[in-house]
Parts: sequence; C-alpha cells; structure tokens
Amino acid sequence: MVNLTINGQPRAVEAEPDTPLLFVLRDTLGMTGTKYGCGIAQCGACTVLLDGQATRSCQVPLESVGSQAVTTIEAIEQDAVGRKVVEAWVSVQVPQCGYCQSGQVMAATALLKQTPKPTDSEIAEAMTNLCRCGTYNAIAAAVRQAAA
Repeated sequence: MVNLTINGQPRAVEAEPDTPLLFVLRDTLGMTGTKYGCGIAQCGACTVLLDGQATRSCQVPLESVGSQAVTTIEAIEQDAVGRKVVEAWVSVQVPQCGYCQSGQVMAATALLKQTPKPTDSEIAEAMTNLCRCGTYNAIAAAVRQAAA
C-alpha cells in the first residue's frame, strides 16, 4: 500500500512501486483526465503537477512520488491560476481534437504559478507539450490572456 496526496485528498493505493503514476491515476483510481500519449515523456499528454511542477507522469514511478502533492486536471479549477487558465482556454477556443489539452493546461498553470507575467520566449520555453492539431498559437494566446 502506498499513500499519496492527490488533489488535496489522501489516497491509499495498492500497486507495484515501479508502476508509472499515470497508470495509477487512470487505471487504479479512474482519473482519466490525464492522458496516455507516447509513454516516453516526450508528448506531455500525461502532465500533472507534482508539488506545483509540471511533470510527465508516464515516467514517474509510484515509489518516487513520496510525500509530493499530485494535482491532476480534475482539480485544476480549484486553484485560482488553474481556473484562469481554463477560462482563457475556453475564451480563445484552443482545443481542436482536445487530446493533449489537459496536459497543456497543467503545463500552463505551472508556468503561470512560477512566472505570473511570462514573456513570449518564456511561454515558448515552458510550453513544450506536443499538439497534433498544431494549436500552438492559440495556446500561447491563451497563456497570455490568463496572465493578463
């Protein structure tokens, strides 16, 4: 049994220590907002926040989470910055297919919590998640709007 704090709630999870956090979230806990994309931490669809840092959960073994707080897309609007990001995403109409968007929102939230007024280059540097639909201009516009 592994004890985790997910979205502010203590959770006891029975899983092998080397199980990726992504699979614990999706398969064990039924939290399907965090997506499986590539499985090698390249695309960012699986991005969650670990103690506020954008982290690709497909490559995080359960045993390494420890006492870090895990925040998923399911709870991002409980955070004031996360709520502003979601509102900007809707206002700018960022998603096309939407598959990568939960990871994009998580990455944007982490950026704005760390750098409330990012420059365009800071946005480009932080927003490295892949989008098959190519909505990068809309993503950057939404990040700028959320920062305003």
